[in-house]
Amino acid sequence: MTQYTVPRGTRDILPEETTLWQFVEQKAREVFALYNFREIRTPVFEHTELFLRGIGENTDIISKEMYTFQDRKGRNLTLRPEGTAAVVRAYLESNRRNQEPLSKLWYQGPMFRYERPQAGRYRQFHQIGCEVLGAGNAYQDTEVIAMAQHFFTALGLKDLEVHINSVGCKICRPVIKERLKSFLGDNLDNLCEDCRKRFETNPLRILDCKNPKCNDFFVGLPDISSVLCADCKSHFHDVQDYLNILQIKFKVNPRLVRGLDYYTKTVFEVISGQLGAQNAVCGGGRYDNLVQELGGPALPAVGFAFGLERVVLIMQNQNITVPDARPYILLAPLGENACGRAAVFAEALRHSGVPAEIDVSAKGLGAKLKSANKLGVAYVYILGDDELLEKCGQLKNMLTGAQEKVAFTDFAARLQKNYQQDRGEK
Repeated sequence: MTQYTVPRGTRDILPEETTLWQFVEQKAREVFALYNFREIRTPVFEHTELFLRGIGENTDIISKEMYTFQDRKGRNLTLRPEGTAAVVRAYLESNRRNQEPLSKLWYQGPMFRYERPQAGRYRQFHQIGCEVLGAGNAYQDTEVIAMAQHFFTALGLKDLEVHINSVGCKICRPVIKERLKSFLGDNLDNLCEDCRKRFETNPLRILDCKNPKCNDFFVGLPDISSVLCADCKSHFHDVQDYLNILQIKFKVNPRLVRGLDYYTKTVFEVISGQLGAQNAVCGGGRYDNLVQELGGPALPAVGFAFGLERVVLIMQNQNITVPDARPYILLAPLGENACGRAAVFAEALRHSGVPAEIDVSAKGLGAKLKSANKLGVAYVYILGDDELLEKCGQLKNMLTGAQEKVAFTDFAARLQKNYQQDRGEK
């Protein structure tokens, strides 16, 4: 018989791991709400032209990594490789600018890129990101960096660094590119094939190369900050001032450019020392031209995104544990007659908010108690023929081993009270 496997670059996320995923997703909702971000959900595929215009045709994503197909009417569609372009499209299509001067949105969901699978990186991966549309001041750059740090701290992650840089704007970007081309031109033959292509199309992207061979020739790289225009210099200075005011430690990394063409001025990454060469956990920056590129008005924007796979991998490497959603009680009916009564109790508990499991198998009490231990429940309620006659079951505390009779009429209220007390509820 054929044994089916998942396609290369994809993976199953099994229940033992989804607890971590749910924890990350919940923390994102909680932290983002503190900063007044609201969730937006966009389709998993868009018209291909959206990404061609939004991301940039000279990026690796467009030239190598997109999953593009035609529908039955010959229209080119693409599984989304990132979230920002789709959020901007939705922002423009829904006329949100006329509803609110500043839009703070966040999203989550699967993305798709055809690239070499490696630690924490897959062809189908999951991303959480945020976008602020309508604010061009340096504080907004700092706020999204602060929110990212707040979020990762809430997860319990350690040993992370914030790296920042400025990649200029339309005014100073041509000067930056010429400065880089002048420096790299003599060593062009020594660079990798991708870098040689980027030299002609987008030399700034050469700085993002992870090839060790190329990195040897970046020694002595000119400081691009020296040729920033006055506005970009002032903006980047203000970002650093705000970070210092908020006591957020950071490092200015002149090699940081990010991999997408739409970035302007501030770019940043949160770096982990536990992911090898591809060590960015979170990345983002300002993209003041993208809204206009996609048919909207000239509108400043800034945001970031991170991959859930990478964040969960770091949590596992740092042995971060999170509360697991487990049943609070196992009902253990002994005999066919007791199963019906136990089923009624289980459903009543669930409707009152108490997680409950029931073992209606023909196994004996000893085997059912072993199952209770594996589940990690706090209590077992034992129902046999004698208990049915007395209308009073045996409630066993699995932590202390103590056992007591609890009447059927008192059982649901008793368990609900215990559950609330154990969770610290009033």
